[in-house]
Amino acid sequence: MSRPGPLVRLTGATKSYPGGVFALRGVDLTVEAGELLAVVGPSGSGKSTMLNLMGTLDRPTSGTVRVAGHDVAELGDAQLSALRARHIGFVFQNFHLPAGRAAVECVADGLLYGGVAVKERRRRARTALEDVGLGHRLDHRPHELSGGEKQRVAIARALVGAPDLLLADEPTGALDTASGQTVMELLHRLNENGTTICVITHDNEIAASLPRRVRFRDGLVVSDVSARPASGPGHDGGAPALRGA
Repeated sequence: MSRPGPLVRLTGATKSYPGGVFALRGVDLTVEAGELLAVVGPSGSGKSTMLNLMGTLDRPTSGTVRVAGHDVAELGDAQLSALRARHIGFVFQNFHLPAGRAAVECVADGLLYGGVAVKERRRRARTALEDVGLGHRLDHRPHELSGGEKQRVAIARALVGAPDLLLADEPTGALDTASGQTVMELLHRLNENGTTICVITHDNEIAASLPRRVRFRDGLVVSDVSARPASGPGHDGGAPALRGA
């Protein structure tokens, strides 16, 4: 069954905290399948808050967030977990690789809650590491890897479950220039192969290298510039049922 409408749609999404503090102030944003976009802005502009909403790690205070056709507000915690496992991969600035575990084990952990047998998890993990150019580092521990290699392991872990959407929060923030360039080249290649990728960054140079740039300031989208035509607004319809794991 094909997924109805855009991959992600935020409509009037706000996020507020006690004391009248607003992290997001009525954001409208649509991400179509196959896009590669940057969400850019200074610290405190609302970028990471929006990533948490897109990744279903948090819910909006008001407005709606739809991911893969599902209204996040209508899903229970188990259903949200199932949605993330099926559709979303995360990459963060600080890698989050457990010390003492080989790269192939770190990547296989990305399938831990998907009901995949151990042998199959390791097979898929090896393939994912080969896909990011680390087939020769399968048994290396994090302390034996460079920063760029650690980030590629983290990307392989995010992709091992074949998600529709990859959310990368400052993926080059802890890397030197050369390693950061390698990671960005990898993200471009993954997008060319069909993965929808959203890069959260404060780096204007990285943002300028991507086909679409959404700029945040003070919890608002202040510009949304695309180098290629949008594929249309899609439509909101029903979505396949999610069963909580």
